[in-house]
Amino acid sequence: MANRVFNFNPGPSTIPLDVLKIVQDELLDYRGSGMSIIESSHRSPEYDEVNEQAIKLVREIFGLDDSYHVMFLTGGASQQFFQIPMNFLVGGKVGAYADTGSWSTKAIKEADIVGKAHVAFAGKEKGFVHIPTQDELDIPSGAAYLHITTNNTIKGTQYHYLPETNGLPLIADMSSDIASHRMDYKKFDMFYAGAQKNLGAAGTTLVVMSDALLQKSNDSLPSLLNYKTQAGKKSLYNTPPSFAIYVVKLVLEWIKNQGGLKAVEKTNVAKKDCIYQLMDLHPDYYRGTVEKESRSWMNLTMRLPSEELEKKFIAEAKAAGFVGLKGHRSVGGVRVSLYNAMPLEGAEKLAEFMETFKKNN
Repeated sequence: MANRVFNFNPGPSTIPLDVLKIVQDELLDYRGSGMSIIESSHRSPEYDEVNEQAIKLVREIFGLDDSYHVMFLTGGASQQFFQIPMNFLVGGKVGAYADTGSWSTKAIKEADIVGKAHVAFAGKEKGFVHIPTQDELDIPSGAAYLHITTNNTIKGTQYHYLPETNGLPLIADMSSDIASHRMDYKKFDMFYAGAQKNLGAAGTTLVVMSDALLQKSNDSLPSLLNYKTQAGKKSLYNTPPSFAIYVVKLVLEWIKNQGGLKAVEKTNVAKKDCIYQLMDLHPDYYRGTVEKESRSWMNLTMRLPSEELEKKFIAEAKAAGFVGLKGHRSVGGVRVSLYNAMPLEGAEKLAEFMETFKKNN
């Protein structure tokens, strides 16, 4: 579409154009029902099919069997920060957390309100520029779980391996890199992600949990805070965010049609290489803010020689059709978010713009 921009916003963020066209086509009359899916009862056959297909696609795309429960919850990933410890930090148990950025810091804060968090890695001391190696993780043997944040949208770091936990459950906040590349998702006992970055529209949070971990959840909690409630009812205990889940289902179908995680990963590698190669060619002009070994594929962060140049870069980029490049307010600079729905063309054209901007400034 001629008036579409390249949307580099960090979330809510870009959605595949093919998905938006389906939403547009089905919005007024969903598959002959005479009404929108937004208007349909969550008990209707039409919505039941959406919910069942979304659950099936999650298991298929991530290589999981039905021993993993798929839930679509509300409250964003931030609700999981306290819901996880409420369910699993019982009987004086401690949760181990790798602190690699703002979101993991918030998760630790919530865990300490509910129970006790053990900081297995403290990244703040070095400015959150580094993802810990296995040897740098201090995981207590009696911990209830190890919690990691696989990708950090603000600082621009990402895990490129999965930590060994010596048998403890591994829990991951994957809000900003879920479904972006292949990995062994069976190594997680739980992973969760707000939908608004790689999975679709804001309003729902994907929570995937092994049955073994689910059985350890705290039965003394109010119904909606107990994972067994939502798992047992397939997220239909109360009225779900049906439209957001419908969009997630469409995005999962889009991922499958691309060729699954293998194909998505190939494109994402090409996109991030486009930008990082240019940054490495001009390291004093487009200065990366994190250690190279810890660089994110999804959120590429950089500083220019001055704040004035950064403001000019962001303004001229917007005028050229590249929006959402301003760094997080807490760190400044420039951030290039390359979520799944960003086409390779967007990264290539941005790299061209960056080269021209440097020559002109």
